[in-house]
Amino acid sequence: MRSVTYSMSVSLDGYIVGPDGSFDWTTPDEEVFRFWIDEIREVGVHLLGRRLYETMLYWETADQDPSLDDAIREWTALWKPLPKVVFSTTLSAVRGNAHLASGGLAKEIERWRAEPGEGDIAIGGATLAAEAAASGLIDEYRVVIYPVLVGGGIPYFPRHERREDLELVETRTFGSGVVHLRYRVARQGLGPR
Repeated sequence: MRSVTYSMSVSLDGYIVGPDGSFDWTTPDEEVFRFWIDEIREVGVHLLGRRLYETMLYWETADQDPSLDDAIREWTALWKPLPKVVFSTTLSAVRGNAHLASGGLAKEIERWRAEPGEGDIAIGGATLAAEAAASGLIDEYRVVIYPVLVGGGIPYFPRHERREDLELVETRTFGSGVVHLRYRVARQGLGPR
């Protein structure tokens, strides 16, 4: 059964964007970018909120720039065909291999878990992840921590009133000081839902 993962870059003080909405501190070096390429290979579908979808639209046409290096072309070649489901109440249309969610988040996850195929169900965006976490739908948290304190903004971890025990699955430290932590939600011996 497909796992539901929530993976994003985060500041050391726990924010995916700073108080001014910027995330320029998440620009990866070559080693970290290679890690993100390997991560996207494991994804079967990406669920995104509107803001993240609009940010990621760059990748729909990035390969048209002849000055891009091979790694960026590789990322684009993986991202463009990847099925994407966009959750938005304001968008009327989406581009590329994306479609607007027709049901709620739990229904979409259930539908993708039932579909044949491989790859994780990746969730992108703190608001969407908060909804998934509140419903107990996240199987793994993948945190890529950048060595910066931004002092506020949108938090990586959803704010909800319940405890969630986690099991450390993997750690990796990059030469730049970026650290990747991968945690599986502990479910008393149960696998992904």
